[in-house]
Amino acid sequence: MQRTLIAIALLAWAALTGPGPSAHAQQADDPAEGTAPAQLRAFLANTVTFEAGFSQVLLEADSGRSQVSEGRFYLHRPERFRWDYTRPAPQLVVADGEHLWLFDPDLEQVTVRRLDDGLSATPAMLLSGTGELEDSFRIGAAYQEDGFDWVELAPRSEGADFGGVRVGFADGTLATMELLDALGQTTVIRFSDVVVNGPLDPALFVFTPPPGADVIRDDGF
Repeated sequence: MQRTLIAIALLAWAALTGPGPSAHAQQADDPAEGTAPAQLRAFLANTVTFEAGFSQVLLEADSGRSQVSEGRFYLHRPERFRWDYTRPAPQLVVADGEHLWLFDPDLEQVTVRRLDDGLSATPAMLLSGTGELEDSFRIGAAYQEDGFDWVELAPRSEGADFGGVRVGFADGTLATMELLDALGQTTVIRFSDVVVNGPLDPALFVFTPPPGADVIRDDGF
């Protein structure tokens, strides 16, 4: 579970390319000029803070099983975000600008790693404020489906640990993301009660391991 949470936090503050567009999807003539790419660029250019409730579904490859989680997400660009999981069990993931912390209260265990330059090509680092979109990703199909304006992104790095990102907007607001990881698992995240550029307490992005917790340094995965 810890590895999954860290992967989600790094590989997109949430979620990459799931199934491709269905037969009825409306695709732009030029993918780079579709509505969703423009909305994504506007998000990256104009968003400083982002807060929303989220529901997350992890679809396991070839098993038909799924894991459902809920919580609240906070973003303060650059390089600060917080996933506060409340269901089915409390978990906390915090990026403080220098480190990524994962805290499992039930296990009384903290995992920490540096937010180094090697993470600059991940969706998490892109969306949290480092890197240029086209430097790290190829912009693919742009289309409308299921009430969302979608854009698909693929990593330029051949050694990336993920397959791509599918980002969906509704009424100009970031609403959903989907992630396909290297193990063939798809993570689908839906955002609700979104607040863009509202005030956020800086303490949300500070984490200190509680007394007695085991601290594990993960220098790579």
